[in-house]
Order: sequence, then C-alpha cells, then structure tokens
Amino acid sequence: MLLLGTGLLAAGYAWWTLPRTEGSVALPGLRAEVLIERDAQGIPTIRAGSAEDAAFGLGFVHAQDRLWQLETHRRIGAGELAEAFGPPALGTDRFLRALGVRRAAEAQWAATGEPARRALEAYAAGINAFVSRELRARPPEFVLLGLQPPAWTPQDSLAWATMMAWDLGGNWRSELQRMRLALTLPVARIDELLPPYPGEAPRVTADYPSLYRSLAVDGRLGAQALRDAPASGLEGIGSNNWVLAASRTTTGGPLLANDPHLKLSAPALWYLARLEWPGNRVAGATMPGLPAVVLGQNEHVAWGYTNTGPDVQDLYLEQIDPGEPARYRTPDGWAAFETHEETIRVRGAAPVTVRVRRTRHGPVLSDAGVGEGMTGPSGRPTYALALRWTALDADPGTLEAGLGFMQARSLDEFVAASARYVAPMQNMLVADRAGRIGFVAAGRVPLRRPDNDLWGQVPAPGWEARYDWDGFLPAAATPREFDPARGWIATANQRIHAPDYPHYLGSDWAAPYRMQRIEQLIAARPRHSLDDLRAMQSDELSLATQRLLPFLRRAAPEHALAAAAMRTLQDFDGTMARGRAAPLIFWAWVRHLARRVFADELGAANWAESGRSWRSALERVLERDDAWWCDDKSTPAVEACAQQIDAALADALDELRASRGDDPAAWAWGRAHVARSEHRPFSRVGWLAPWFELRTPVGGDTYTINASRVDLKPDPRTGELYLDEHGPSLRAIYDLADPSRSRVMQSSGQSGLFFAPDYRRFVAPWAAVQDVPLWAAPTVHSLRLRPEGGPVGSDR
Repeated sequence: MLLLGTGLLAAGYAWWTLPRTEGSVALPGLRAEVLIERDAQGIPTIRAGSAEDAAFGLGFVHAQDRLWQLETHRRIGAGELAEAFGPPALGTDRFLRALGVRRAAEAQWAATGEPARRALEAYAAGINAFVSRELRARPPEFVLLGLQPPAWTPQDSLAWATMMAWDLGGNWRSELQRMRLALTLPVARIDELLPPYPGEAPRVTADYPSLYRSLAVDGRLGAQALRDAPASGLEGIGSNNWVLAASRTTTGGPLLANDPHLKLSAPALWYLARLEWPGNRVAGATMPGLPAVVLGQNEHVAWGYTNTGPDVQDLYLEQIDPGEPARYRTPDGWAAFETHEETIRVRGAAPVTVRVRRTRHGPVLSDAGVGEGMTGPSGRPTYALALRWTALDADPGTLEAGLGFMQARSLDEFVAASARYVAPMQNMLVADRAGRIGFVAAGRVPLRRPDNDLWGQVPAPGWEARYDWDGFLPAAATPREFDPARGWIATANQRIHAPDYPHYLGSDWAAPYRMQRIEQLIAARPRHSLDDLRAMQSDELSLATQRLLPFLRRAAPEHALAAAAMRTLQDFDGTMARGRAAPLIFWAWVRHLARRVFADELGAANWAESGRSWRSALERVLERDDAWWCDDKSTPAVEACAQQIDAALADALDELRASRGDDPAAWAWGRAHVARSEHRPFSRVGWLAPWFELRTPVGGDTYTINASRVDLKPDPRTGELYLDEHGPSLRAIYDLADPSRSRVMQSSGQSGLFFAPDYRRFVAPWAAVQDVPLWAAPTVHSLRLRPEGGPVGSDR
C-alpha cells in the first residue's frame, strides 16, 4: 500500500506539473490575445497581434517547458550557482563575478534602444506571467533543491547572450596555455605543439618566454582559471553550414543546411518554435532566455551559423604599484583599480565576500584566483591579470541584430542587420526567395597595431600602449561572399578568408577536414535534393582518420590481441560507424600515442589540464618522423617514433581488453562513444543521473561532418572514455522554393520535465539523423492567452 500510495503521489505531482496546453487563461502584460498551438512533437506556433505579444508568448512557452533551464541560465549569468549547488560551485561563481557578466548586462540594458527594449520586456513579462499565474507545481529540480523561481529580467537575457559568446570564444585559454608552456619550452617548440593552419607559417612574435623571465612572471599561469571557468572554446567543437543556389539543387530554389555543434544538454540548448504576427512569420531554433528565433527561416530568407573563432579576447599583465597596491601601471603612470565587493551566497555554508576589480582593459581575472602562485607572493602579488573582450562592451548590438534577422525580407536586408552584431562572431549563410545566396562573417573584431609583436597570442604587458587595441574592423570589411559562380558556399570553422586578406582575425582555426569533406560531397553530383543534404549531415567518413591510418597499419606490437586487432583494420576506410571495432581501436591508439609523444615535454600539470588532443601536432610529428618529440625524456633510452607507435597500440589493446573483453571483433565504437546530454546539476548525482541525463550510442568523431567530439579524458564521475558531449545540437535543412519542405531536429525534446514524453522524444531520431517539419504540422493542442481584464473570447 505504501508503494501504491507513493506511486499515486508521484503520478499526481507529475500531472500537476505538466503545463496547461488547452483552454484559455487571462494574464497581465499582454496587449491582445495570443494563440499557442502545439503540434504532436510539442512544437508551438505562437500567433500574436504584435511583435511584443509574440515575444510575450515565447517567454510564456519557454517558462512552461524549460523553467529550470531558464533558472540555470540566469544563475550562470549572475554568478549565483553556489546558492543552489553549494560549495563545489563557489569557484565558478568567483570567476563569473570577476568576469562581470551581470555588470556588463546592466550596461548593455542601459544602452538598449527600441524595439529591442520592448522585446526584452515583453519576453520577461511572459516568463513572469507563467510563474506568477500558471505555475501549479514547481519542476522537480526546484523541489529537490528547495528553490523558488525568481522574476526574470531583461538583464538576465543579455547576460545569457554574453555567456553564449563565452562558450564559443576560448582564445584566453590559448593565451594561458602558451604562457604556461613558455616556462619550459622555446617559441619554436610551442609553435610545433600549437601549429599554424595548414599551409601557413607560424605568426612571428616576440620571444615571449624571455619576456616573462625578464618580468619574473611564473609561466604556470592560470591553473585555477582553467579549473573554475565555465568551458569555452573547446578544441574540436564547431559547426557546419552550406548553401546551394538553385543551379545546384533539384528543388528550383536554394537549399541551406546548418548543424551547430554545441554542448549536449538535457534538455537541449535549443527550443523549436514558430512565431507569427502581422507581416511576419518566422520559425526555427529559439534559445530559452532570448526573445528571438536564433537560427531559422521566415517567409523571405533562411539563415544558419557556424562559429568564426576570431581572436577577440586579450589578456594583460597589469603591474601593481609595490608601494600602493590599489594602483596599477599604465602608459601614463599609475592609476587606481576600479574596485567593489560582492557577496556570494553559498548553499549550506556562510556567504563569501569577494573583491572585484577592473583596469582600463577590463575585469581582473586574478581576483578569482586565476593567477594564484604565478603573479607573485599570494599576499603581495606583483601583477594582476586583466581581460579585454568584445562581448563585455556596453553594446546590445547582438540582440538587436538577431531581431533584425527575423524580419529581413531579402539577403541584402539580412546583411545590413548583421552590421550591428557584436559577439560571438559567426559565419552566417543566408538565402532568399529571390534565389540569392551569401555569406557574411558578422561580429566585432579588434584591430592591433603594427608594433604589437605578441598579436594577442599570449598575455601582454598592460602598461605598454602598443598592445592596446587600436579600434575595430569596420563591419563592411569582414569576410563575405555573394552569389558565387560555382553555386554554393560552405563553412566549417576553417579559415574563412584567402591568404591575402589584409586584416588579422586570429589564428585558432579548426582543422579543415569537415570543410574538405563537405566540398567532396557537393562536388559528387551536379544537383542536390533535400535527401542529399540530409545524407551529407549523416556522413561519418573522417578524413583526419585517413591521414593517420597508415601509421597505425604499420604498427607491430608484441601483444596477444595485435593480430586480431589488425584484422579489424583491413577494410577500414575511416568511416566511424558506431557498430565497428576499428574506430574504437584507432581512437584508443591516438590517445595513448599523444600521451607518449607529448606528456613528458608538457609536464604532468599541463598534460592533465590542457583539455587538448594535440592532434594537429601529432600528425606533423609523425609525418616528419620527429625524433625530438618521440623520445621519452623521462627515460635514459632514446625512443623513435616507430617504437612509440607500436607501444601506443599495445597500451590501447591493454585498455580495451580490460574494458571490452578479449575479442576485438566484438568491440564496437558506439558502446564507448555515447552521446551524453548532461543535466545540470543531476548528472553529477549518481542515483538521479539515469532519470535526468540522456544517452544514446553514436558514430562519427571530432572530424566528421556528423560531428561527435571524442572526449579523451576519463569522466570525473564514471571514469568513461570517448564520450561525446559536444555535437550537432540542432540540424536544419531549409527549402527556399517550398518552405513547407524545410526540416529540423534538436538533440533531446521540447520539454524540460524529465517525466514528460517530450523530454526525450527527439533522442532516437536525432541519433538516426532524422527530422520533423519546420512549418507544416497539424495542431494537437491550443491555448489562448488573454489580456487580464479583457474580453474572454472563445476557447479552442
């Protein structure tokens, strides 16, 4: 009886928590009625009488389906995670408070004009109307953590937009890494570890290891930051998009495909929706926290993004006045830090007060422990470490541009709206109903002076004016291309400009393997259909694997499983199919080979904390048979590359035998390479994780079009290797000739309630690269929102 009663209570709670999708409800904040029609997939169509009421309706459905996700987004932007999750989140909060995302959002809100201000206010009103009037029972995360959903504000939306820019921009990590490597390696060796884009020479810089020695700066910079900061700019993540003109399609108009590769989460980062108001119909991927369709299609244009990856973050060493620690050195003498204190509330512990400072460059990250042990004695540091970053500027242009994209009526109008876009810089492809196709890299890029001999690659002396930014690249001067004669444009995070492009955007381009494979498949036939584009999105041939496969085939370790393992490789062409053993053997070998080649030179701390695969460096070491890197300097012997190749395969077979059994033919890539959509925070709670996080086996790897980033570090909770936690969070194919044929899919489902069918509805079709209609779908549920105090009207 007890179990029956508990089950009934749980079922009653679940039913009461599910949002209302039928009938009529009166709410404050509306100007006129809004109709919310949902299809069988849970995708809403929001029909409103104005853009503001459409934003209200979007906020309302985001709160209905993703209230806990909104709360996590709000807490990340505000640096208030420890209040919910306790002391383990305190380091992240310290970093976020030092970074000043919420303060930047306040400044951006003060600069926001119409109609963005109206959209943000209406969106917040929609969220708050649901919470105050329609929230019958809190989602389980609120209940288990004892939290109440607070009011949403426009500043919360702006802060979340900045955090998305943080997620996609990681140059600061590269700078810290180079500085730490400079402790033991010269510039030439660092350039071999972090090699330039294929076909380019390393950018000439000053001898920064000597510079740091002269400044008495410890190169073991930033270990605390790398531990505490939210993940950003991870190696191997990216996106694909390509657009075909009518001359290259079977449909009579352009086709545009897009699949942004982001952190997989439960629920997904994206929420599919359709918005309609007089003169406008737009559909696609929205993001809980933002009042816009971020990626999608309206009646005139379709658009999709990949990350550009420019260098828009620079770190500065700020020299502290030894006689007056409240001051730092500038080109014009000593200046006072901007300083204030913040209090971080901590669940289950006393509040923590932190000092936050800014310099003329930006926030002082060393106030979050970033520079502990490297900027001098902890009680009397010699330097502070400050960050200059475009996304912290008091400019709300990114959101204003996004609202403009939704209403663009041609390619030219879309490109004009992109001039307001700030960060993160994106490779935007667009097609319109008139048949035009185009590309624009939209975002704000700093200009660096000719005498800046560090080029933003490492932290620079903040008191030397030559390292300051010298304005910004004009929006019209960023890379772009329109209606090329070849009939197509594509981007995949590769270098997006020709070698003779006159401006410096950065040097952290992704390896061009995905782009090369896209080019191969586009060239394979004169015209492409929607089914052809879907097949391209499912492609799992890894050109990067093909590059290293000859070295693996030459391996001859003395191992009991070597012969059986080599048989699995006989017909392996680099297709990373989830049911095959060869991809698993290959990646285990690459993992151990990189450790054998690089770990001794990097040192234990750099190796453990880098988060890199060092794949580009490994390829070049093997191809030039570089004995200096292949020799293990921790042993008296001198090891050659061929020996390390053999030993790495033996290591890999030992690992796989221990975890997968004695028969290599029975091993399968998909049993190890599992797409895990993490739930915040319950993926880290053992007994709750199976209920909240989403898992499915996948093929592909970091370098395939159907990208699934291979994590080479053991999961800290489960010890699993080769998990996929970054992949195509969204797939879309837009048909400009007949939008009713446009298709879309995201990685989880529409609901954020783990017991709802829509929580995991999309997992299996997403893994199978299937999709659902973007536009044409029958209505299953209809809910009418009425202005409070207005006429009731008829219900549906």
